[in-house]
Amino acid sequence: VQLVESGGGSVQAGGSLALSCVAAKLTYSTNCISWFRQAPGKEREGVAAIETGARSTYYADSVKGRFTISKDNADDTFYLQMDSLKPEDTAVYYCAAGPMNSPYGRLSRSRYNYWGQGTQVTVS
Repeated sequence: VQLVESGGGSVQAGGSLALSCVAAKLTYSTNCISWFRQAPGKEREGVAAIETGARSTYYADSVKGRFTISKDNADDTFYLQMDSLKPEDTAVYYCAAGPMNSPYGRLSRSRYNYWGQGTQVTVS
């Protein structure tokens, strides 16, 4: 499984950014895709997840109503639309793939065993 993120950058508070994650070689054991973020000095936290089959979505309370996770209908490209950005959203954002069936929550880091390289998002 290979995951490549893009779309990060700098934006003013209140603005929007859209991140993309191109996934290759997904299997039945990697049908839950999520976005995590890690700010300097902080733990990596899950912000949104999507199940590739049912397209069920899950969000952290901190981003609910502002971020939207989605999947392209044609291929395994996943998106994170981020609106009403705040300075506290500044972090490196990672795409991750893991199994739909897991004892761990969908926004739990322990669920995911494949990670992208990350893309920086800065909100000022």
